[in-house]
Order: sequence, then structure tokens, then C-alpha cells
Amino acid sequence: MRRSPLKLHTLIQHPPKREQLLRFIMLLGILAAYTGYVSWKYEAATGGLIAALTWSFFVLCTPIADGGFLIDFPVRLLFNVRMWVVEMFVWILAGGLNFFTLSYAPDVYEKTLLTSLLKKIVLTPYPYWGIIALCCAGTFMSIIFGDEMLDIFHHRDAKIWQRHGFKYRVVAMLAGFTVVVLAYIHLLESLHINTDMVF
Repeated sequence: MRRSPLKLHTLIQHPPKREQLLRFIMLLGILAAYTGYVSWKYEAATGGLIAALTWSFFVLCTPIADGGFLIDFPVRLLFNVRMWVVEMFVWILAGGLNFFTLSYAPDVYEKTLLTSLLKKIVLTPYPYWGIIALCCAGTFMSIIFGDEMLDIFHHRDAKIWQRHGFKYRVVAMLAGFTVVVLAYIHLLESLHINTDMVF
């Protein structure tokens, strides 16, 4: 049976869904404010590209799905496509954006600390691509968890599985996510990046 798209009143009434909506609004506000700031500081085209590269940093180089969530969540609401499916396209988009920028405007990376770090990670396969691999695992675990939170009230006919199966998956994902975060911190420290500044 095909799931119907989520309605706004459903998002507001149920705490797990409301948290996802508030997270989306907060992330969208931060991105809009940052885009406005860098566009004012540099000029609109350069500022827009810096904001897009910063977004791609959060997609490729952090072990949570906050960057991709800005696209995943509205697509899930409007078209009911699973967020993990959309996240695959988000990663392709982030990779393509970096390929384009490296080919046509590599100087833009040097404008901010995050974009210069992103350039270093992208251009140095060993060992920096280890960060991207770890972040990919963490991102997809967190996005699958997000999908589950949005589905929690759709499966009323499977209450026993939902009660026990969901708890098991949550514990397994939290354990896996913890391992990914610890490995990410260890890798950053081995690259002599101060983790106090990152977390």
C-alpha cells in the first residue's frame, strides 16, 4: 500500500514529526542567513557559491544529515520519496558542485576556513577521503532514523513489530552512529585538526 504524503497538521500534532519540522526550519534559517552574509561580504555570485560549497561541506564532511536534510525533508513531504533515496542524489549534487568549482573557480575555496578545509579533503584521497567515507555511513544511518521518525504513525497495523522492532533498530543505529562519530574524531585528531573547534 502506497504511503500518502504527510499533512501539515500531522507534522505539528506528533512530537517526532514536529521535531523534524523545527529542525528543517532552523537549518533553512541558518543557511539563508549565512548566504545573505557571504553574498553581502563578497558579492552575490561568489557568496552564493561559497554558501553552496559550505552546504556541500556539511553533506560530505559531517556524520549527520543536516546538509542533505534541507532537500530530503521537503521532497519527503511533497512527494513521499524516502529521504535516504533523495540523500543519494544530494551526495551526487554535492560531489558535482565540488567538481565544477574545482574546474572553473578554485579560488573560491580560499575565501573561508570551511571551504579551504573542504578543498584539502576533496583533493587529498589518502587519508582525507576516510572522513568522507565515515561521514557517508553516519549520514545514511541518521537519515534512515529520520525516515523512521516520520513513519512512526503510518504503520498502525504492525503495532507489535513497531513497538519492538523499532526499538531494536534505534539501539542498533545509535550504537553504529556512536562508533562512526568516535572514528571520525580519531581520524580528525590523526590529521592534527583540533576537535575542540569542531565539536
